[in-house]
Amino acid sequence: MTGSQVLVIGGLGFIGVNLVAKLRELGARVTIMTPSRDRHSGTTSDFERDGIAVVDGDLRDGERLSSLVRGQHVVFNLSGQSGAVRSMEDPWTDLDVNLRGNLVLLEALRAHNRDAKVVFAGSRLQYGHPDRLPVPENAEKHPLCLHAIHKQTVEQYLELYARLFGVRYSIARITNPYGPGQPRSRTAYGVINRLIHQAIADRPLTIYGDGAQRRDYIHVDDVVEALIVMSTSPNADGRAYNVASGTGISMIDLARTIVEIAGAGHIEHVEWPELAKQIETGDFVADISRIRSELGWEPHIPLAAGLDKTVAFYRSAALL
Repeated sequence: MTGSQVLVIGGLGFIGVNLVAKLRELGARVTIMTPSRDRHSGTTSDFERDGIAVVDGDLRDGERLSSLVRGQHVVFNLSGQSGAVRSMEDPWTDLDVNLRGNLVLLEALRAHNRDAKVVFAGSRLQYGHPDRLPVPENAEKHPLCLHAIHKQTVEQYLELYARLFGVRYSIARITNPYGPGQPRSRTAYGVINRLIHQAIADRPLTIYGDGAQRRDYIHVDDVVEALIVMSTSPNADGRAYNVASGTGISMIDLARTIVEIAGAGHIEHVEWPELAKQIETGDFVADISRIRSELGWEPHIPLAAGLDKTVAFYRSAALL
């Protein structure tokens, strides 16, 4: 990545801040596009002191994107509306941001920079309720929310623009990332970070139902490594990869572990909200054999060690 021109759309979000920090460490010349510099003023100032350009911009702003994509070698698209339930409660925003926004980006690349490599952040929600575990990339998709359908549609956009216009891309279907960088106020996604915030504050860790549902959690540092490998490897062109740990843990066992590590908080079982219950995907564990065999990537941070690090980080941040 040394000397590469890199645009990170959504670079002040949870995954984005961690990715940008790593890219800068590797010597990339990074530009961040964010919907609001003011909302992340502290992080913006820190990045700008390190020579990173931070500009306001919306994924749906064709003029802004046309100017930003010129000369870029890699474009990481981490932006968009997040959250399964939110997409059902506000389908029009999810449609506008996650579909129209990605078309605006692809049109800007078609017109001004077809040589750039796009790395798109997909989601394990695209699989819906899986038929079997672990879930490979070629598993049938049974999406249960509009967010998942829109993510899957963007994959089809990418395939089309690659076929017609030569736009290069890779897709990271990320499972459940956790780690430093997620604000306390973000509750629509990032369940581990949300539970850790609750535990540190000695508040209830609310678990829907009995908490038996299993999930595949991956530390954000491992996600960042996967995204960078995908951006630099020709083998990743036109491919979609599960970015996951490949192991699962039940929600209730996860919550118990967090309470134990934090030494605070307590578990509180609550009834499933009706909409959340309707779109619940059940157990999910990803098959990561494709990314391991094709790109040589695999996760390096076990869940126990990752939880220790994450609790320590947020506890230190709470004391500042």
